[in-house]
Amino acid sequence: MKISRRSQVEPFHAMDVLAEAIERKRQGRPVISLAVGQPASPAPKAVLEAAREALVVGRLGYTDTLGLIELRQAISAYYRRRHGVDIDPARIAVTTGSSAGFNLAFLALFDPGDRIAITRPGYPAYRNIMAALGLEVVEIAVDRASDFTLSPAVLEDAARTHGRIDGVLLASPANPTGTVTGKGALEAVMNYCRENEITFISDEIYHGLTFSGDETTALSLGDEAVVINSFSKYYCMTGWRIGWMVLPQQAVRPIERIGQNLYISAPELSQIAACAAFDATSELEAVKAVYGENRNMFLERLPKIGFSIASPMDGAFYAYADASRFTNDTSEFARTMLEAIDVAATPGKDFDPIDGHKTIRFSYAGSSADMAEALDRIEDWLTAK
Repeated sequence: MKISRRSQVEPFHAMDVLAEAIERKRQGRPVISLAVGQPASPAPKAVLEAAREALVVGRLGYTDTLGLIELRQAISAYYRRRHGVDIDPARIAVTTGSSAGFNLAFLALFDPGDRIAITRPGYPAYRNIMAALGLEVVEIAVDRASDFTLSPAVLEDAARTHGRIDGVLLASPANPTGTVTGKGALEAVMNYCRENEITFISDEIYHGLTFSGDETTALSLGDEAVVINSFSKYYCMTGWRIGWMVLPQQAVRPIERIGQNLYISAPELSQIAACAAFDATSELEAVKAVYGENRNMFLERLPKIGFSIASPMDGAFYAYADASRFTNDTSEFARTMLEAIDVAATPGKDFDPIDGHKTIRFSYAGSSADMAEALDRIEDWLTAK
């Protein structure tokens, strides 16, 4: 059997770590996973109740490819309420998680050979999906000097080095760095893209999980951005596989055509349940408060253990840490740690193929008790080494 060249992408190492952690847990090991950005809390009660009611009715089927109009209206109302932005529900596409949104965006907006700029470190699936689709990934290193985000100056430098940039994808809050790109910086990047006819994609899947800084949707700065969001993170609905896109009007039909053929529609059960998610703010803010406590715990304890914080922890629920005091190979370090103390974390090479050998990402989206226990195990293990 021939295996395509497009399949020869790097694995998503966080998912490989998760698979190993699940297997160890199945064997009865006391595994605590800090590897995957997955809330420990279940979906809100209103979401679960809406799903139960839908299951009693029993008939679940295809929906319009763009999604249930009730859900698209609820998403539109969310933008009006939270950001003061009026979005026509006709510009909203419901997707099978944000992952499908990225697939659809890359397929509908770019041709093979187009160059897309992203940050390094950054979410690995961007790089891997684009590589599989024949797009050229332009990774731009970000650090404290650049506030861990992109700017017109670094995009101009990238264009001089690599050739014309056709697209820019920027996440705020970002995975793994936790960077929150402020309104002024976001506006500067969007203006640069507008002036240079570059497609701009704003990854906003961690919106709602900002602890410091200015959380701004690109939709408040213009209609030409493609915004991708998800119910997975803030709304604690990872396994429901439900997300959305907000599109410029001219992109709606292309996205719809491709979606019809690739996915038909997002699962109706998940769409029905997601309609109720916007009514669960008080419950979700209580979950966020736990993340805040965990964030403070990691900010305090990781440096004492010997890890330096490699990037801001202003948003999302990750601590991206420099582990160079202990290792020059965090992939091996993560494997050894899982075997020795049943704590799973993600090596930095997932997010940074050049400098990631010295960094490691810890997700603090679990319960505070589990997070404290994991840090105790790591401290005891490293002290004893």
